[in-house]
Amino acid sequence: MLSPLDVLRFAVSILRERRVRAVLTIIGIAIGPAAMVAIIGTVQGYSNVIIGQLSSLGENTIVVFPSTTYSIKQSDISFFKGLRGVSSVTPFYTINGVYKRSDGKEIEVSIYAVDINELFKIISSLAVKEGAIPPSTAYTTCVVGYKIAYDDEGNKYVDVGGVVTVRTVVVEDDKIRTKLLNFRVSGILEEYGNALVMNPDATIYIPLEAGRTVLGINKYSGVLITVKSSEYIGEVTDEINDRYKELLQIVAFERIAHSVGSVINTLNFLLFTLSISAFIVAITGIMATMFTSVIERTREIGVLKAIGYSSKHILILILAESTVMSIIGGFIGIGLGTIGAYILASRSFRLGNVVLYASPDISPWLLGFSIGMAVLVGVVGGFIPAYRASKIMPVEALRYE
Repeated sequence: MLSPLDVLRFAVSILRERRVRAVLTIIGIAIGPAAMVAIIGTVQGYSNVIIGQLSSLGENTIVVFPSTTYSIKQSDISFFKGLRGVSSVTPFYTINGVYKRSDGKEIEVSIYAVDINELFKIISSLAVKEGAIPPSTAYTTCVVGYKIAYDDEGNKYVDVGGVVTVRTVVVEDDKIRTKLLNFRVSGILEEYGNALVMNPDATIYIPLEAGRTVLGINKYSGVLITVKSSEYIGEVTDEINDRYKELLQIVAFERIAHSVGSVINTLNFLLFTLSISAFIVAITGIMATMFTSVIERTREIGVLKAIGYSSKHILILILAESTVMSIIGGFIGIGLGTIGAYILASRSFRLGNVVLYASPDISPWLLGFSIGMAVLVGVVGGFIPAYRASKIMPVEALRYE
């Protein structure tokens, strides 16, 4: 009876004898798992970042923006508060500007006049690094994002208690002019990282009423609506749509995340199918290799049968050879695929005005599946040549030239 160790030794010895052919076959096998790990791991890493960012903005949050022909009034705020499932309604004002840091670098920033305490409840990942949230009556105090206070090397340019000056463009009396806004820093936020909709790292937050008194905006820029659970998202969104039609634009992060997830799942399926095609090509390659190997070793197979090896033994020995190549190719493939995934992920990905960075998501399931597919390639590709070899008659094999 053949022991597993004997089978392994036999397979390795055959591969050593035909190194060039074995190496080329292993390379062909490695392409499949390498492509699968590199492509799917990279895409999954970016999808995790995108969906995570949308979820971090509040999976139970709806943002309502007025159209250019409509202004959100207090009666609208009351209507939103009365909808079933709504837990809070937070209007806000916003304006864009440019902040010139003390090192001379100009940073495009957003200024949000909002109930800052409520905003921290909605975006739970926001955290104060230094200082504190200003009181709602301190109209000229603010909380600044990390990139406003620090550069990419961690050098600090703004201290709590310091002043930031932002240059904005406003329209007054039908004339466009530049306006300088000065805010005393009450707090500095922890670094937030990638952001798809609102970028806290480049944002200045001031109390809600400062929108009218300091920014000079007399119309709400939008409203943050928080519902008790995500099951109310659809109901609240539909009720607002039914009442306001095109007067309001509605953004529901939970729905966006769901839509993005569906698109990414479809993309993953297409990439998975593409990777499988590489495995199919590898099957034909290993089959051709094994047929050639069997033909070259016909006399050897005849000798083995003559000294007592059964057809089952021959089948196992030939299959072992193809399986060992597949296992080697599989591990080489996932190694190359992992390196490739990190190389692909090292490059930034631009989504609109946002630049995203993500680490590849190389899960144990992905690695295990890739190795399993590689082994399947060896078994399927080697089975027919192994079966034919097992049926060779000893007398015919010994006469083969």
